[in-house]
Amino acid sequence: MRFLPIFKFDKKTDISQWSIIDDVVMGGKSSGEFCLNEKGNGVFQGRVSLENNGGFSSLRYRFSALNSTAYSKIIITIKGDGKSYKLRFKTKQSDSHSYITHFNTSKNWETLAFSMAEMEPIFRGRKLDLPNYKDTTIEEIAFIIGNKEEEHFKLEIDEILLE
Repeated sequence: MRFLPIFKFDKKTDISQWSIIDDVVMGGKSSGEFCLNEKGNGVFQGRVSLENNGGFSSLRYRFSALNSTAYSKIIITIKGDGKSYKLRFKTKQSDSHSYITHFNTSKNWETLAFSMAEMEPIFRGRKLDLPNYKDTTIEEIAFIIGNKEEEHFKLEIDEILLE
């Protein structure tokens, strides 16, 4: 098997290219944060609020285009909190739509694999009448929590790769 790393966390990782986007961009009150913990894992945590029609927090990483032609899966190694999240990616940062899948977490470390061909095109939470992913590049990846409930969340990330 061939793997292409998108991001591998460690104690010396530069996370300055990762950014939080919460529902505050549209008047909501959710708050997420991102940091490295003492083990060198990326930690996306915070609180989702439904106030002011809010309800989501997201963590985004933008990078130079990766050629995904030889790969069919996105692999993530994470430790969750038992909640549901979404994994999203864009073929180009300028695209308005993303390709998305949902996943549930346990409270243990786990490695999850997602078929890119099964990831659906979405814009602002709505499925689009476009084909699933069949492109050749990826320039952005994101994690999102938005379960239509007020909740605290914590997602630890070890690595993200293409297979």
